Amino acid sequence: MLLHVPKPRRIKDIPILERPREKMKLRGPAALSDFELLEAMIGSGNGRINVGQIARQVRTTLHKYGPDMQFDNLKDIKGMSEARASTLLASFELARRHLVRDVQPLRTVADTVARLDEIRTKSQEHLVVLSLDGGLRLIEKRVITIGTLDSVLAHPREVFADPIADRAASIIIAHNHPSGLTAPSTKDRNLTIQLAAAGQLLGIPIRDHIILTKTEAYSFRQHHLL
Repeated sequence: MLLHVPKPRRIKDIPILERPREKMKLRGPAALSDFELLEAMIGSGNGRINVGQIARQVRTTLHKYGPDMQFDNLKDIKGMSEARASTLLASFELARRHLVRDVQPLRTVADTVARLDEIRTKSQEHLVVLSLDGGLRLIEKRVITIGTLDSVLAHPREVFADPIADRAASIIIAHNHPSGLTAPSTKDRNLTIQLAAAGQLLGIPIRDHIILTKTEAYSFRQHHLL
């Protein structure tokens, strides 16, 4: 029994108004499938392989590597030139930096801690502020100040300046303890009280203050300190 092998998709065989770029002009990018978006980005094939075949390989590579995809992963695709691989990778990175929003709400301490791994092992204290929208989704994450081995200082104007510009509904603050001890210091408690009061006046409440070490996390809210 012979298996039917679908004929490779060629742009010139597609009705003009259904071709990816023409379709995007008429109906917007949201009307295109992931496969069609890749075809639009790639543009054309070459004498050995058509654009649909290249797009199919890129889609498979995206599914395999996700955000960890590297230049060499794209360059290994049949029909992919170095220039085209560079353009695709640059497009993905630009979208990641400026267009992709984190849609998972930060409802639990674990949700928040998962987004703070980069400060766990720092040798100095880093104070981070996470701006949240009304659905508790992350708008932006920023390092506000970097302190010493055992202390970090911040003024309310430094903490709230960007969340105000973000039109944040609330914020979460976090900092690391290089000492490995999660218990809050007197300075940590006083800073939290000061920032919480400022947040109430500004209408941007602090949902939590989290202290991180390499292996543990301390939540002010869970300990009824907020």
